[in-house]
Amino acid sequence: MTRVTASMLYNHVQCPHRVYLDEHGDPCKQDPVDDFVELLWERGNSYERQVIADLGEEYLDMTQYHGDERETKTREAMIAGAPLVYSARLSHGDLLGEPDLLRKVDGQRYIAGDIKSGVGYEGSIDEGEGKPKKHYAVQLALYTDLLHSIGMGAEGKRAFVWDGRGEVVEYDLDEAQGKRTPETWWQLYKRIKAEALAIVQQTTQALPALTSDCSLCHWKTHCRKIIETKSDLTLIPELGRSRRDTLSQEFGTVQDLAKCNPADYRTKKDSTIFPRIGIKTLEKFQERAELRIAPDSKPYLKTAVNLPNIARELFFDIESDPMAGICYLHGFVVRESGDNNGETFHGFMMNENTQEEEKRVFAEALDFIRSSQPCVIYFYSKYERTIWKQLAERYSSVASVAEIEDLYEHENMVDLYYDVVYRHMVWPTHNHSIKTLAQYCGFSWRDDHPSGAASIKWYQDMCRTGDIGLRDRILKYNEDDCRAMRVLVDYIRTL
Repeated sequence: MTRVTASMLYNHVQCPHRVYLDEHGDPCKQDPVDDFVELLWERGNSYERQVIADLGEEYLDMTQYHGDERETKTREAMIAGAPLVYSARLSHGDLLGEPDLLRKVDGQRYIAGDIKSGVGYEGSIDEGEGKPKKHYAVQLALYTDLLHSIGMGAEGKRAFVWDGRGEVVEYDLDEAQGKRTPETWWQLYKRIKAEALAIVQQTTQALPALTSDCSLCHWKTHCRKIIETKSDLTLIPELGRSRRDTLSQEFGTVQDLAKCNPADYRTKKDSTIFPRIGIKTLEKFQERAELRIAPDSKPYLKTAVNLPNIARELFFDIESDPMAGICYLHGFVVRESGDNNGETFHGFMMNENTQEEEKRVFAEALDFIRSSQPCVIYFYSKYERTIWKQLAERYSSVASVAEIEDLYEHENMVDLYYDVVYRHMVWPTHNHSIKTLAQYCGFSWRDDHPSGAASIKWYQDMCRTGDIGLRDRILKYNEDDCRAMRVLVDYIRTL
């Protein structure tokens, strides 16, 4: 009998097709496990061991048992009234779960918890904006469902995450997902569980889709071939799985969408026959589809772009580890008067994982910007701004949040993605990442495996081993990211 597991639900939230492939796909078609994925596994296991070692309260450890024996021992521990059970195993019907923790709360009743090395909430919990993470919520709901099914669940539908900050984040699964999403977390779980079970039982079909989650998946090469062969709509930047599924009954391929007249699908001034897809959105996707299938297609500007005409240009990119909550490198390529041969790279990089080091490199990077004035500074997307605001919150003696806001609001700070690519351009590419666009413009990275995720892995290995070669590799990768923006700027100017 096929059982629904917590990991299955986690994967379904990111990609339903992965659930099918993990159950029925040919393992020979999988890509090797990504180095960054292995780092996440290692970090998760290490953090879990640390939490248990520092727990400071009595618990029963089930890790010495396996399979059915672990489940038997778990149930015996709960019946005996153990206050805390670590590495449990439960099953009932078509459900199987292995919660990290089971905590007794109401007499002989239990709630389930997982130890996660990431933050337990989406958004800012400090500002009251945090909410449960969807992929955590469905896992915890499965454990809660199991506890209630065997008559050991506490009143209500409660669970918790012991997160990477050492905080216990409560999940009330009966709450609505948000103001615009009245569906509760429990209802979401029920829906996702039913969909996952139907997929593995092959009573419904889950199609592959090209999304940002694909980059770390071991099926990415296999799926990409299918998507390209079928000319799937998710080859259009930002269209995504949900909109693909909405549009697919009318448009089966990129070619179908490219040939349509969006006005034929208008219902009101700004609406179309497609739920949650307005006329401007449909026009945007039709425009991108048309360019994608055109022979010898080239990017073009929809409206004029005026880039600052300043002799000194800084191309700025950071490297950070969001799971660890650190920004370990601020890099700048500097070009004077358009002279590519004379451009220089300046990288301000942490030598070890300490707040003192993070503060030092933040201060040095900010001082570098101040000493480089007058200049124009190019960066790609809002990430740099977000991280620098967080750094200012941590190190107010370096700069206030208001000062960072003023810096990024200046007319000579140019977000190449939002200010130029997103607002003014159409590209014949499957996404608008700096790597995709720079490669289209003829640029290539020196590293064989360039990615922000790989950089995090190199940095953690460097801190652990002291390998200077890894430090050089990170700096070269960041320098290439900065130069990629220079290549993009030069290409945009030709238009």
